[in-house]
Amino acid sequence: MRMRPTLNWTPAEDLPPGTTDPEPVADALRAGGVLVLSGAGISTESGIPDYRGEGGSLSRHTPMTYQDFTADAAARRRYWARSHLGWRTFGRARPNAGHRAVAAFGRHGLLTGVITQNVDGLHQAAGSEDAVELHGSLDRVVCLSCGAPSPRRELARRLEEANPGFAPVAAGINPDGDADLTDAQVGDFRVVPCAVCGGILKPDVVFFGEAVPPSRVEHCRALVREAASLLVLGSSLTVMSGLRFVRQAAEAGKPVLIINRDPTRGDRLALTRVALPLGTALVTVADRLGVAVDGQSAV
Repeated sequence: MRMRPTLNWTPAEDLPPGTTDPEPVADALRAGGVLVLSGAGISTESGIPDYRGEGGSLSRHTPMTYQDFTADAAARRRYWARSHLGWRTFGRARPNAGHRAVAAFGRHGLLTGVITQNVDGLHQAAGSEDAVELHGSLDRVVCLSCGAPSPRRELARRLEEANPGFAPVAAGINPDGDADLTDAQVGDFRVVPCAVCGGILKPDVVFFGEAVPPSRVEHCRALVREAASLLVLGSSLTVMSGLRFVRQAAEAGKPVLIINRDPTRGDRLALTRVALPLGTALVTVADRLGVAVDGQSAV
């Protein structure tokens, strides 16, 4: 039986302190062979909140779990109403300086790959075309009955037709694309079925409480094995889906470096944690390496 997912982690008081010096990150990139693992924190400067930082969405919002989505039609209706509204905001988000710096490092041959825990597609939009989407992407939809995939824009069109005039004002947007709406705002929102078989549609993302596909996990493990070091960007590493790669790198003797303003569950395994905003830190590192970042400033 699957357990409810771990959504929060309380830092121990004796964790090593963070630094404001990004030079160790620059050193790792100079050496090359860096694998990037990114989390929600890299997208905050694009207007998408993270889960656990200051003002993070978990302070007001519990993400949908796979168990609730598959078992409860009312939960699916609430999810799709909120996600349909949130999708409009997600679609307007643009890569920030952090995404652009990662893409620039890749173009200069300093990276072996990018693994992202995010579902927003911003790494790809910035130019990291081969980024591995560990938790999937909100751009795609899949049927739980027949497995037919479809583009999210097509589902958005069908939901617009089924719910004319649906335009409530959300209290906020979350990293999973879910808008904060009350039950009254959700109202009698109509969910549409799979156009192929009439089955239940689900975004092609890994919900909390759902397993990442084993083949995807193994691909990421192979990337860790091939890398010289692991650079974690904007992840608290609270959930095992990302933490396992940090543990793998550390056990193999590969340096782990973290850029995250708050302590993370991987700090004890890291060479350093740089406690700076990601856009600022990565642009500073790029300047030290002589790597041009398009735009040169965070959104």
